[in-house]
Amino acid sequence: MYQGRSFGSIIAGLLLMLVILNPSLADEGLIDDFSRPDGLSALGTPWRAVTDQVMGGRSEGAIVRRVLDGRQALCLTGEVSLANNGGFVQAMLDLTPPGGPETGLDASAFDGVRLLVHGNREVYNLHLKSTATLLPWQSYRATFVAGPEWREVHLPFDAFEPYRLVQWLDTRRLTKLGVLGIGRVFHADVCIAEVGFYRETDGSRRPASGSPSR
Repeated sequence: MYQGRSFGSIIAGLLLMLVILNPSLADEGLIDDFSRPDGLSALGTPWRAVTDQVMGGRSEGAIVRRVLDGRQALCLTGEVSLANNGGFVQAMLDLTPPGGPETGLDASAFDGVRLLVHGNREVYNLHLKSTATLLPWQSYRATFVAGPEWREVHLPFDAFEPYRLVQWLDTRRLTKLGVLGIGRVFHADVCIAEVGFYRETDGSRRPASGSPSR
């Protein structure tokens, strides 16, 4: 009897540990809600600040975690410059941890990416990379507006356009996600309180909320 209870306790403990280490098991589709004390995403990967300085540009940007209107958030701020053929600041996240599957993250069960955003009324980009994006400048791109009040933005996968790629996005093989200020001179100031994948509950495909008309 004692051994049976002990074995059951071990199994329960292991299951609880799996949920703690991989919150996406408990909250399906979640990429990050910025609640982990270790600063990692719900996928177990860290956010990184990347600017065009990696290719000789002059843009300056940084990411910082803070509480905004009672919400834990990741904020990207900086100055976007077009000098030296630059033009972007970015908060980037790997969707698979080091040593993870080389085929990338399979998000084919979902319809798109959702963001809870706050910002300075500017247009921002959300970029996805997949195993098909072999060159640094290749990506799949959608846009959204971050206004002065928190709101949820839904970006359907079919709103992501290939940039310097021929093939369209394969949602079975995602590798990276990035939030960017890009393409023009402006002050970037955008915060994200939650990011994840979503499913349409009514079977319909909604437009990219917050995106300018194409």
